Amino acid sequence: MSLIKKLLRRTERKHSKKKLIKWLQKERLLARTLKCPRCGKKMHFKKKTSIKDGYTWICRRNHHRQNTVRSIRHGSIFSRSHVPLVSYMKHIHRFAQGLRLRQVDMVEEGLCGSSATITKLTQKLKGVCVNAIRKMKRQKKMQIGGGRAYVVLDESKFCHKRKYARGRFGNTWRRKAWVFGMMEIKRNRRRPLLKVVKRRTAAKLIPAIQKYVRCGTTVISDEWPAYKQLGQHGYIHYQVNHKRFFVHPQTGAHTQHIERAWRTFKNEVYRYRGNLTKKSLKDQLAFIEWNYWRGKSHPRGVLGCLFEDIGLKYQV
Repeated sequence: MSLIKKLLRRTERKHSKKKLIKWLQKERLLARTLKCPRCGKKMHFKKKTSIKDGYTWICRRNHHRQNTVRSIRHGSIFSRSHVPLVSYMKHIHRFAQGLRLRQVDMVEEGLCGSSATITKLTQKLKGVCVNAIRKMKRQKKMQIGGGRAYVVLDESKFCHKRKYARGRFGNTWRRKAWVFGMMEIKRNRRRPLLKVVKRRTAAKLIPAIQKYVRCGTTVISDEWPAYKQLGQHGYIHYQVNHKRFFVHPQTGAHTQHIERAWRTFKNEVYRYRGNLTKKSLKDQLAFIEWNYWRGKSHPRGVLGCLFEDIGLKYQV
């Protein structure tokens, strides 16, 4: 996305705010037209130097007692925020890149005024991703397996980790939240499905497998007793006994793909402290799914996919 980098550099100069606003309107992040709440007619886009954005929506009909003014951020993701548009776009750009920068360094660079503001912007962007992935689940577009793809199954415990072994314990520490993972492997493509479960019984795991994994798919797992019934439900099931070997000597089946992925997933969860509550853990897992299902597979990359999902959610 070199175009965005050039655009952000230009917006740091004088008399370049209009270029950024026009580009945001083209990407459907800002409204192109706005109707007056009083008369219902189109408002005019006017330059106003007294406002930090430099432009505003205004309606000057004769039958109005006073002019009706609306911010250019009205109804968008930028509304109810005092962060300049240039800084907001820089934060979105870095969020899409996944840079592991400390909030203190971002504040020193002048991205935002405080770390609390950065946290609010990050939560808002993650909410857009979570909303998009949950919409896909409601529309039943997250089916895995079938064809030349196979699915690897495993479970892992996501407990709350305290920083430097200090502070109070979180709810997930006492409840010992288990995350059930289903990962589709097809050449270089990885598509995980992560679900929080209370117990690792067949009554909890098999319905989730039947919901997301296509019938007739090759499934690989360890010898946990809950998976023994998969062959009776129309799946080609291979098992690996991890007490004896990690790769089956005859079939070559293994679960190394998802075993390695757990480390990456947990680093992301612990990085944003998304394991304090059960809800925050579910949101963080949904964000990880969004990154694999939509972000990395989008033709315009993670940033282009993020712009698209922002436009779909706010619909300015």
